[in-house]
Amino acid sequence: MKNKIAVITDTNSGMTMEEAEKLGIFLVPMPFLVDGVNYLEGKDLTPEMFFEKQRADVEISTSQPSPGELLKLWEDVLKSYEEIVYIPMTSGLSSSCATAMALEDSFDGKVQVVDNKRISATLRASVYDAVKFVNEGKNAVQIKEILEKDALNASIYITVDTLKYLKKGGRITAAAALAGTVLNIKPVLQIQGGLLDAYAKVRGMKKAVKVMIEAIQNDLNTRFAGMKMRVMMAYTGDRTVAEQWREEVRQYFPDEELYMAPLALSICCHTGENAIAIGCVRESVTES
Repeated sequence: MKNKIAVITDTNSGMTMEEAEKLGIFLVPMPFLVDGVNYLEGKDLTPEMFFEKQRADVEISTSQPSPGELLKLWEDVLKSYEEIVYIPMTSGLSSSCATAMALEDSFDGKVQVVDNKRISATLRASVYDAVKFVNEGKNAVQIKEILEKDALNASIYITVDTLKYLKKGGRITAAAALAGTVLNIKPVLQIQGGLLDAYAKVRGMKKAVKVMIEAIQNDLNTRFAGMKMRVMMAYTGDRTVAEQWREEVRQYFPDEELYMAPLALSICCHTGENAIAIGCVRESVTES
């Protein structure tokens, strides 16, 4: 007898292979091209290796799972499960979601691809919700509908320690990067609805931290007023920086259980090491 529904996500959720196995889900490793060599996140590309290569100025670029490998995974999973809920990273930051949606048509409704506009910790929250819905007896179509309806009830703000990688990725010009470095300009970026955009430019990390915290407080008091939200933090590289960031945020949210996790490596391509982020996501999503 087949199990009812399998939940699949990718490593842009920030999940490790061990965490996915414990949760009972399937995890697709995101491919990276590092100095001309193909690697898979979480398999043969660790965060430590990624940052070592990045510090050495090695060329790093992201890719998407190959259609053939994704099809094979779905076919293999459907040997043991009746349906699949596939939750990839947001369509706003990668074409992998659109590719998956094109592939699902050949599975007669047995595969439901969810585009709920999320990445990193907010994507992880969607995966946990999907597992909860499976345990509650909902089918794949119902889970897709709930998650996509709830997609925009999440927010992320990020600031970086260096402008180098924003320049390399073409998000700022070389002149802007040089001027920003000289003037100690720290951009605050935001991810809303799956798009990475500029939010503010300030002088110094202390001011950037203040702007990010105020932005989340404003979201909680306006966009998400009346919702039960969970505050989350993320970081790249040095865990010491992460712990300092947690203590900073705790002063403003003393009663929150502050969730902390590394940013997905696809974001680290643009931020480099010692970036910090704060976000929020609706907790215990329902059909309402």
